[in-house]
Amino acid sequence: MKKAFIISSFLTIGLANFLQAQFTQIELFSGFDKTDFTLYSSYPINEKKTLSIATLAFFQKFRDEQNQVFDEAGVQPTLFWNINKSVAVGPSLYYNSFSGYSERLSATFSLKSPRLLFVIIPTVAHSEQNKAGYAEVVAQFQFNTPINNKVSLWINGQFLTVWDKFKTHSRSFQQLRTGVSFKGHQFGIGIDFDQYGPNPIKKSSFGLYYRKTL
Repeated sequence: MKKAFIISSFLTIGLANFLQAQFTQIELFSGFDKTDFTLYSSYPINEKKTLSIATLAFFQKFRDEQNQVFDEAGVQPTLFWNINKSVAVGPSLYYNSFSGYSERLSATFSLKSPRLLFVIIPTVAHSEQNKAGYAEVVAQFQFNTPINNKVSLWINGQFLTVWDKFKTHSRSFQQLRTGVSFKGHQFGIGIDFDQYGPNPIKKSSFGLYYRKTL
């Protein structure tokens, strides 16, 4: 049921950027309840930049022993065909320490301006561990506004829902972040609301985050 966390991290560090450029980003979120670390890199593999490879690695660690059943690590390489600046599709192979391997096919639809980003990603996938399919939808928004020529304010939101066998709730979350960016360093506060399983087990975590593009 935790296989979906990877997509949240992927969005948190700025999905739309990979459609056009080569970059690497890291993000750390840490609070009283859990710590998340994510590394994401992307680079085009042809001159027209219509094909790109994106690789994501992450781990999630809960502090309380009773919640450590939700600890996980994962890695996912994805080949994207960038149809245009707003649409991309591609397959990926995802490995998660909890749920094993799954094959995925996703489409991304994005609207982007200098200050606002909205992205939605529907996905169909097959879990090797469960020998069954599942559906997933992720949405993200980002808003930024300059405070002065060096500092800008950022507000981010990520939302996800996953349904095993296309009918049974597996995983959902709502993540909110707000912070400032200064000379390429972004930091601020965040809160996560997580729901696990068909009769949702609910968790929440408040913390600080830091993000950097290398």
